[in-house]
Amino acid sequence: MNPRDLYPVLFCGLSIPLSMFMWIGNVAFSRLSQSIDDDEQKVIPPTRWLFSTLAPLLFAVVALKRKSVNKSGAALGIVVAFVLSISSHMFFACLVTFFFSSSRATKFRAHIKKKIEKDFKDGEGQRNWVQVLCNGGMATQLAILYIIDCGSSERPIDFQQHYRSSWLGIAILSALACCNGDTWASELGCVLSKCDPFLITSRKRVPRGTNGGVSMVGLLVSFLGGILIGLTYYLTLIYTVEAKSLQHSPAQWPVIFYGGLAGFIGSLIDSWLGATLQFSGIDEELKIVHAPGENVRHISGFRILDNHSVNLISSIITGVTIPLVALKLWPEI
Repeated sequence: MNPRDLYPVLFCGLSIPLSMFMWIGNVAFSRLSQSIDDDEQKVIPPTRWLFSTLAPLLFAVVALKRKSVNKSGAALGIVVAFVLSISSHMFFACLVTFFFSSSRATKFRAHIKKKIEKDFKDGEGQRNWVQVLCNGGMATQLAILYIIDCGSSERPIDFQQHYRSSWLGIAILSALACCNGDTWASELGCVLSKCDPFLITSRKRVPRGTNGGVSMVGLLVSFLGGILIGLTYYLTLIYTVEAKSLQHSPAQWPVIFYGGLAGFIGSLIDSWLGATLQFSGIDEELKIVHAPGENVRHISGFRILDNHSVNLISSIITGVTIPLVALKLWPEI
């Protein structure tokens, strides 16, 4: 028997005592806080600790088996998934959807991408810890704020009655939708579009794979990538939030649209940053390179940021901007 086949059993065995340990710590901390502050502290139930420990571990095992992440990416991914899961199941569901859909998009028609980009490798779909941090860092930070400010719970989007949880919920949704939409645009747009993209800053045609190059197909799939995250958020919300709370809240379906908007806007921000702050050139083999060198003709941008930095900045900007739009336009009844 392959020792790797025992990993799920081992992780399941470790998750039970680990979740119990964290639950006991939560109870002890809650009682200590009550002795200092008269406000009642809500204790996270042990079943939630168990799910939030077990699910990320199994998530990492599946990702490793599918070769979607390497060991460093899986290790940090467990932390990110745990934080999102313990804060709200809606956030965790969006993370899982983003991860597997973007991984599939990265591997889609890899043989074509290998002909376009000089640095493309067959194992490029294996995300490392840097990629996990830059794609999930903003959502993780916001989820920590959600736990501190709103506790561990699933709540509807209602800026009148649940302002903080609604703002943070839309922000986390937007950060993940931004990353998913941008990944779909860059990974699917370059192989599905029948014509070369145009540079977002000058609207001149550029070779496929150029940072900042956009196409109508790419923009469409960026919106669809965000829609998928919004739909995941909506379905999880409908099945996890108490029915009584939903009855006294405005319609929740607009969250699907805001996911699509975040994917679209995030892709545009990413493209603009890529066109200006990322270097793109073409070498003698007519492949796109992302660093100056001999026999490399400059196409656009300066070598200031790399792709990971651009992803992080885009998710930050989108995660802060979309909640402000939702705050103004979300229906009150």
